[in-house]
Amino acid sequence: MSQSDAPTTPEQGAAESTSYDIPMAEHLRVAITADWDPAPPMPHPGHPDVAPYAARRRAALSARFRGTAVVVPAGVLRPRANDTDYPFRASSAFTWLTGETAADAVLVMAPRGDTHETTLYVREFAQPGDIAYFTSRIHGAVWVGNVPSVADTEAALRVRTRPLDALEHDLGPWRDSDAAVLTGVDGGVDALLPRGSRERLAEAIDDLRLVKDEWEIERLRHACDITTRGFTDVARELPAVVGRPVRGERWLEGTFWRRARLEGNEVGYTSIVGSGRHATTLHWWRNHGRVEPGTLLLADMGAETDALYTADVTRTMPVDGAWSPAQLKVYRAVHEAQTAGIAEVKAGADFLAAHRAATWVLAEHLHAWGILPVTPEVSCDPDPERPGAGMHRRHTLHGTSHMLGIDVHDCAQARSENYRDGTLAAGYVLTVEPGLYFQVNDRTVPAELRGIGVRIEDDVVVTDGDPLVLSASLPSDPDGVIAWMREAQATPAVP
Repeated sequence: MSQSDAPTTPEQGAAESTSYDIPMAEHLRVAITADWDPAPPMPHPGHPDVAPYAARRRAALSARFRGTAVVVPAGVLRPRANDTDYPFRASSAFTWLTGETAADAVLVMAPRGDTHETTLYVREFAQPGDIAYFTSRIHGAVWVGNVPSVADTEAALRVRTRPLDALEHDLGPWRDSDAAVLTGVDGGVDALLPRGSRERLAEAIDDLRLVKDEWEIERLRHACDITTRGFTDVARELPAVVGRPVRGERWLEGTFWRRARLEGNEVGYTSIVGSGRHATTLHWWRNHGRVEPGTLLLADMGAETDALYTADVTRTMPVDGAWSPAQLKVYRAVHEAQTAGIAEVKAGADFLAAHRAATWVLAEHLHAWGILPVTPEVSCDPDPERPGAGMHRRHTLHGTSHMLGIDVHDCAQARSENYRDGTLAAGYVLTVEPGLYFQVNDRTVPAELRGIGVRIEDDVVVTDGDPLVLSASLPSDPDGVIAWMREAQATPAVP
C-alpha cells in the first residue's frame, strides 16, 4: 500500500496526519495543482428504481415523528490498523431510508407541519485545482477515486441533496431540541445534536423494516442466487482440499468470498466453514482447519448485494460425496425438522411457531435414539421451570429463526411484541435453521455420533399463502445434496 508524499493540509484534518510525509515546497504545490482537466465523472452506483420505495419508507417514518427532527447518519470510516481503515459499510437504517451507501453522508428530515422536508448531505471530494485532490489519502480522488457529485446523487436518488459542509449550519435550529437521532454511528453528528435520542428512532425504524417491500425481496432473492453460485463453487473445490495438509476451510471460505465480491458487495457476515468436529462449534469463524476424508462440512455463508441486502444460508455436506450411515441418520432428522419449521412460516402464525415445530421433531429423534432422557412432551414444555424442560437444548443449541434483510440478524431493535413475541405478517423474511450438534466429549451421545454437526438453513418470505423459500435452488434433501455436489464437480468454474 502506497503512502502519501505530501504534507497534511488544513483541509485534510488531523485524522490524516502522519509523521512520515515528505515536505512539499510551495513551487511543487503550485505545479501539482495546475493544468488539470475536470475529473472523470463518477455515476451514482445506487439502484435507480429504489427512489420511490425509499420515499415511502421516509413517509412512514415521518408519520411517527410529527414535529420532531429526524437525523440518520451513514457512519464514518473505522480504523483497522494505524492509518488504514476497514471497508466502509453504511448503517442499515440510513441505507434503507435513502438507497445511499457512502461514508459520512447524513439524512435530515426537518419537520414542516404534519410532514417533513428531507435533505441528504453528502461529502464532496477534492477536485482538480485543489491540492487535496492530489494529497488527501481519504478524500482525494487520485488516492481513492472520485465520488458522485451532489447533483448526480440528487438525480439518482430523487431526494434533495446538499454538500456535507452545510450540515452544521442547517442543523442549527434543532441543536437544543429533542431531535430523534441515530446516535453512536457518527460522533460528529452526535456532537452537533447533544440532546438527540437514539432509542425511539432505532426502534421505530426497525419496526417499519420488518415488512419488506417488493424491491427488498428482489434484492434478497438476488443475494440468495449469488449465494447459491458461491456454494456451488465451494462444492466444486472440495476435492482439491480433502485430505491435504493445508487449511482447507480457509480455502473454501476464500472461494465463496470471491463469488460474493464478484457479483455483490461482500459477504454479509463472517463465513462459518467447519469440517469434522468444527461443525459442532456454533460460530466457528477461525476456519483454519484441514478437511479430512470421511467428515462433514458445515458451511454457513451469505452474499451481500451492492444494495447491502444479504442472504444467510447453511448447507452440510459429506466431503467425500457420500453419507456414512451415522451422518445420514442425523442429517435426515435435521432435514425433517426444517421441513416442519418452514411449513409454519405463514401470515398470522406466531414467530416461534417454526421453532416449536422444528424442535419437536428433533426432540422426537433424540428420544428415539436414547439420547434425550425425557419425552418430547416434557423437553418441549414451554414452562422452563418444569423438571426436564429444555433438555434437548444440549444438542440443538440455538433458536430456529431470525429476521433477515439489510442485516443478517435484521430488525434487532424492533419491539418484542412485533418480533419474537409477535405474529408473522406478509413481507416478513426470516431464516429457518434447525441443527443438531454432538460434541466429541459428550458422554451422553453414542460414540458413532460424536463430532457430527448438521445445520440446514434457508431464507423464507412470509406470504398470505405458502411460504416462499428464496434459497430453494440450492438442494437440501440428502439425495439432492449428493447430486448437486456431483454436478458441481463435473463442471468447470465460471466467473
